[in-house]
Parts: sequence; structure tokens; C-alpha cells
Amino acid sequence: MTKIKICGIRSYDNALMVARAGADMIGLNFYPKTPRYVEPETAREIADKLRDVLGDDCPLLIGLFVNATDSHISQVMDTVGLDFAQLSGDESESVLKEMRGVAFKSIRPPTLAMAMDDVNYFEPTFPTDERVPSLIVDAYNPKLYGGTGETASVEVALEVKKRVPRMMLAGGLSPDNVAERIQAIQPWGVDVASGVEDGTAGVKDEGKVRAFIEAVKGVNA
Repeated sequence: MTKIKICGIRSYDNALMVARAGADMIGLNFYPKTPRYVEPETAREIADKLRDVLGDDCPLLIGLFVNATDSHISQVMDTVGLDFAQLSGDESESVLKEMRGVAFKSIRPPTLAMAMDDVNYFEPTFPTDERVPSLIVDAYNPKLYGGTGETASVEVALEVKKRVPRMMLAGGLSPDNVAERIQAIQPWGVDVASGVEDGTAGVKDEGKVRAFIEAVKGVNA
């Protein structure tokens, strides 16, 4: 079954809806320059309430960071009670090593050659926990770190997948195209943010969320 991560959630009600719709992972964005940014204190309230209500059925809670220090990432993870960290900036291999298996990298390579360089560089840091991706492949944008609505290259994703045990696909996914992208690429998981929003960054539309998850599950049926 293709794993589903819904990222950029900013409220408890939205998080609970996404969890009950069937998401495997919920992403909370701690990059201050994005409109999907959530304060750690707010994120802690979301996490605590979700776990109180859902117990063992709570999705994994993933914190998204961009060019943060390992000490800051660890502090936020402890404050919020995150399960894992997603590093979506220009982080080095050493930062992931410091995170000791609880972080994974998101890349947005502009070319196939650069994608393979990234795979070679980060391969030693791939997490061994099979609940999370080894690596996320996102669409390239020279100015933005994810959430662009642009689609990742099929060629790049297919080549990366050959080298990555659990590749998650991000970039421009929506209820309308996710099934086609899964059929073409066969990723371990898919990651969506803007593609299931109601027009406001960080606010997920229940109809779009359920349509997205149904489309993913339809491919797996």
C-alpha cells in the first residue's frame, strides 16, 4: 500500500480530519518563511490532542525543517513530541547523522545528474525505520523549498527509485493526478500539501483530502 503524507497542517481540527480520512503521516512545518508555518507550542497542542483522541491510531507526526541546526531540530522535536524530522533545505550529511536515524532528507534536484549525486551523498543517512521514507523527491524550484504546486520529474523519480528503498514522491500532487503519477512511478509513498487545500495555505479541504486518499487506495486495490 502506498503511504500517504499530508503536510503543512496548522490546526488540530484539520489534523484530526486528515488522520480520520486515512493519512499515514501528518507534516507540521517549522520553516518560518512559509505560510504553512506553525509555532512549536501550537504544534505541541495539536500533537497532544491527536494522541489523546486517537491513541495508537494516530498518524506519525513529522516535523519539516529548512536549514535548521541539529540542536534546534532536536529542541522542537522534544517540545512538540514529533516522531521524525524531514529536512527540506540544503542540509549536509552531518546534520542527518547527528539526528541518529530520526530524520530523512527531501531533495529537489534540477537535473538527473544532481539527483544521483544527492542519492550517493545521503544514502549513508537513510533511516532504517520502515515506517518513514528513505528519501523524498520533490519538484525543483530555485527559490522555494516545497509547497510550490509544481510536479517532480518522472525521469528523475524513476532513476532515484532504483537506488532508494523507500522513495516518497512530492510535488504538484492532487486528487486529479495522484493515481496517474503512482501508476507511472510506483513510489513507496506520496506527499501532498497545496494539492488538497481550500485555497488558503495550511487549510486542508476535507473533500479534496478524502478524494486524494481514495485515489491512492484505488491504485492499490
